[in-house]
Amino acid sequence: MTPAWHRLEAYASSPIKRHFLHGLALLDRASYYAILTAMALMTLLVSAQVFARYVLGTSIDSADELSRLFFVWAIFLAIPHGIKVGIHVGIDALVSLLPQVLQEQLARLMALVAASFMAALCWISVGAVVDKWPELMPTLPITAAVFYIAVLICAGHGCLHLIAQAFRLEPLPSAPPGRQGGNDS
Repeated sequence: MTPAWHRLEAYASSPIKRHFLHGLALLDRASYYAILTAMALMTLLVSAQVFARYVLGTSIDSADELSRLFFVWAIFLAIPHGIKVGIHVGIDALVSLLPQVLQEQLARLMALVAASFMAALCWISVGAVVDKWPELMPTLPITAAVFYIAVLICAGHGCLHLIAQAFRLEPLPSAPPGRQGGNDS
């Protein structure tokens, strides 16, 4: 099957848009594998901790902290994938009464508003990373900023997807069948 970025590029009318979508698809793929890795490491670590505690009578000092870190990274890396395909909680009782054209314009406006909030979160996250950089995690010689780096990546990646939706650079969930680029296989 053709990679997802080939399907996404077909929707772009200019080289800039195609490059943007290609880069976004590559970022999605890298993020997807990072999520898989974080979940696998978290599962292995928790399993090893359970084995060590109940079979060997000892424990891994940093297991709680590392498993929390892997969980945080998996969650924050997954959020932009949900934004991409429109998986979120929403109440559209009033919006669904509007004409389809107005619904689409409102969706684009809300994507721009959300993108501006994500850009602000990205900027604030940079400050949080810089602020927390000197601090170390309690059980590991790793900066405590690694938790905030996940938020920074999430905000930037999510912002890019919202920009793509606002400017119709990628199909929204309401795109006709066969034109949705949600499947990355």
